[in-house]
Amino acid sequence: MNTTTSDAVLVKDYISGNERALEILVLRHKSRVYNFIYSKVLDGDLSEDIFQDTFIKVIRTLKKGTYNEEGKFLPWLMRIAHNLIIDHFRKSNRMPKFESKDKEFDIFSMLKDSGRNAEKQLIVDQISADLRKLVDELPEDQKEVVYMRLFKDMSFKEIANNTNVSINTALGRMRYAIINLRRLVVEHNIVLTE
Repeated sequence: MNTTTSDAVLVKDYISGNERALEILVLRHKSRVYNFIYSKVLDGDLSEDIFQDTFIKVIRTLKKGTYNEEGKFLPWLMRIAHNLIIDHFRKSNRMPKFESKDKEFDIFSMLKDSGRNAEKQLIVDQISADLRKLVDELPEDQKEVVYMRLFKDMSFKEIANNTNVSINTALGRMRYAIINLRRLVVEHNIVLTE
């Protein structure tokens, strides 16, 4: 094992009990991960804390045997760092709060917020990207209703007219889409709101 060994092999070696493999992974990716974190939080001490938390989470996941990124270690590592940055902003109450009678749509209110700083924008961009990926996994009829309602801001009456179904059917498809999105959020372990 040396510094040219692939990430996938190093991960496998570490899971098998070789601590040196993790050391090589940390050294290999330290600069990129730290610089990414620093570019978002702009604080050296905080960046170091988040960097350490990132690798603690990596170690725990690998030791639990729940890692299954199929050789895509660096994107997985960066996603952990990204999520920890978002968690930091949320915990420090620097996230916008939106109240809504309909809790399912709080996330969509956030996406439309106009008064954002860079931190909030980072979080909103990630949420938007995650949400679009999840919507793409929905059945075609549900995806169509969600897209029209949330991304085109159409009323259920307009959706019903455009899809040649009743308003109740359009509402039903939206309801099932929300149920499916909740399931997908859990399956993909994605954080969409505070």
